[in-house]
Amino acid sequence: MTRRIAIVAAAGIVVIVVAVLAALEFDWFGPADPADAQCTDPSPAFGESREASDHLEVDVTYTCMDAVQAATIYLPPTDGQHPAVVWVHGAGEAARIPYQFPVFRDLVAAGVAVMTYDKRGVGESEGECCPGDSGKFNLLTADVDGAIEVLRSRPEIDPEQIGLIGASQAGWIAPGAAVDENAAFMALAAAPTVGHDIANRYERLAAGEEGHLTREEIAEKLRSTSPGFDPLPDLERLDIPELWLFGDADENTPTPESMAILDQLQTEGHDITVIVYPGAGHGLLDTPPTTPDAGANLVAWVKEHVGLLTGE
Repeated sequence: MTRRIAIVAAAGIVVIVVAVLAALEFDWFGPADPADAQCTDPSPAFGESREASDHLEVDVTYTCMDAVQAATIYLPPTDGQHPAVVWVHGAGEAARIPYQFPVFRDLVAAGVAVMTYDKRGVGESEGECCPGDSGKFNLLTADVDGAIEVLRSRPEIDPEQIGLIGASQAGWIAPGAAVDENAAFMALAAAPTVGHDIANRYERLAAGEEGHLTREEIAEKLRSTSPGFDPLPDLERLDIPELWLFGDADENTPTPESMAILDQLQTEGHDITVIVYPGAGHGLLDTPPTTPDAGANLVAWVKEHVGLLTGE
């Protein structure tokens, strides 16, 4: 009898622990990712502005969900308010990207400020990395929300001309942040519009983990895959210009399935531009890139949508 009571008591404790962890949205396979994650008061602390040969740099820390995030802003050297972009990282332990990254260098040279940060749990940023790799995007979206708020607090930045750029996993983060913060535009490369689990399965199928399949057979398997985290609700809520760049040889992002969703959104009136690069793989903006045109096209599109190509 005593043993039975002990077993029952232990089981009760387990139930309580599981309930508490569930309430905290604990993830057995990664960091917690609360559904109410937000960053409405990032309380930025700025370092001194540093002069480089052709731009200015300002380091900043800001706080989201009790974790201090570390970032750098690259600013044009000219006076006045500038449009700006926040870079949204792809998967993995991604740190701040140097100014020498061609997309950043070309944007700043055109008069567009760029903010890049150490991903949560990487470099000088606090928190635990990397929730997005297990399909959890609430904290990562909140960190981007905070970055936009940081830019809006700077006198050199036009608060109405802040957009998002990024690649790959950014497809599950940027749309939500753009909705949260009323971003002005969004330009993404090799970023999926399908659910996280669909893209993950595509990557496995493209790698041959279920045998040598034709593209039609892969598409059929994807149609029967549950989406997991799905960016579609955020994509449907967006009402801003969007640029989506894809490679038709991408083995990480399912290009036809992602384009089909964008095609449907276009028919519903969304302002979406899609460019597909024949023979290009996933790393459209990598160094070196899988196509030489993607970075230049992204920069030109951003310049057009902030009025820098027309002189507005």
